[in-house]
Amino acid sequence: MDRFWEIDFTRGIALVMMLVSNFVTDLQFFANYNTFSLFWWWLARITAFIFVFLVGISLNISYNKAKKEGQANFTKFLKRGLFIFGLGLLITVVTYFTIPQAYIRFGVLHLIGLSIILTYPFLKLKRGVSLWAGLSLMVIGLLFPQPSFVSVDYFPLLPWFGVVLCGLYFGKLWYAKGERKFNLKHELSKKNPLCFLGRNTLWIYLIHQPIFIGILYMLGFIV
Repeated sequence: MDRFWEIDFTRGIALVMMLVSNFVTDLQFFANYNTFSLFWWWLARITAFIFVFLVGISLNISYNKAKKEGQANFTKFLKRGLFIFGLGLLITVVTYFTIPQAYIRFGVLHLIGLSIILTYPFLKLKRGVSLWAGLSLMVIGLLFPQPSFVSVDYFPLLPWFGVVLCGLYFGKLWYAKGERKFNLKHELSKKNPLCFLGRNTLWIYLIHQPIFIGILYMLGFIV
């Protein structure tokens, strides 16, 4: 099953948004930058929503692909989820020693890794279940009081797992049985830069902060 370029393209756009947003966050953290703070706050949330929403869509496609190959078992998703969650734990350890005052306790990789595991039962249920469960978790999460600590990256299961489930609903709607259910007039090449970024989001995410920190160090914002 080929990749769907529109998903890679959208993820690539979100990745660019994330890189801009995270660099501004670094400026806020290390250089006391506070201009247009409301704009940057909204950009970060919108970017996060797109990323997490696409996780749900992609899980539906991955499940149907695995199903056609006879490998749609829980173990496959458990291993993938634990791998990504493990990367999240690695980032937790690194940030604990580098920025202990705001280290990452439960960031986006923790969320995605655990969501891959928790979503598995919903993959087999009717799509409406995913929608109502997702909306319910989002509402509960928005009403739930957040813990009072500082972290440069925090994505609690409530409400963000609800966003994954909503993405799963639309994945089942738009890509039922892993096939596109709508027509696109134009096809982008896999060589499109944004599609390339969308295919390599995980590894770019892992290396972008050391690069940003290095840039800020060279510019004298970090001593």
